[in-house]
Amino acid sequence: MSGLPDAGSLFARAAAELRDTVFRDDIVIREIPSPQGLAPYSIAFAADVLPDDHGDSIYGTGRFVLLHDPETPEAWGGAWRIIAFAQAPLEPEIGTDPLLADVTWSWLIDALASHGASYHSASGTSTKTLSTGFGSLGDEGDGAQIELRSSWTPEEPFRPHVEAWTELVGMLAGLPPGSENIAVFGARKASRD
Repeated sequence: MSGLPDAGSLFARAAAELRDTVFRDDIVIREIPSPQGLAPYSIAFAADVLPDDHGDSIYGTGRFVLLHDPETPEAWGGAWRIIAFAQAPLEPEIGTDPLLADVTWSWLIDALASHGASYHSASGTSTKTLSTGFGSLGDEGDGAQIELRSSWTPEEPFRPHVEAWTELVGMLAGLPPGSENIAVFGARKASRD
């Protein structure tokens, strides 16, 4: 016996580190069921910016998944992988900005750097969507949304990675870093009731 911790113990320690993270008050983070079949070990979290009494957010949402596979998949370049998602509505004028996708990706990279999260093998897509309602949905008017889907191979510790993701979710929703406990008035896009 080598005395090294087994994969289950390593993952349990990483999961405990993430669960013990203290998040900003204006973003509600909760543990959710992990996607099945991606890795032998996983833990997932959901984020909602300033959710209403039903847990819904008109500001933005996100998902964070930490995967662990002791077989070190070649595509990951390691035994750990993070999959992250962040989405927020936008004013239609902002949705047409040609640099929006680039800026969104740079916010993720900047958030990782500002939290000291070491990683490699980052990949992702930034998607901006514009929509116009017609027929019975015509009263809803125009809408826009930004969405970032990303993944990277993290180095320990893992807490800076989940903190960076939380910062990204807040930034997409219009909450600048360090704006905790500052009131946000109104949605960035009128809700579609």
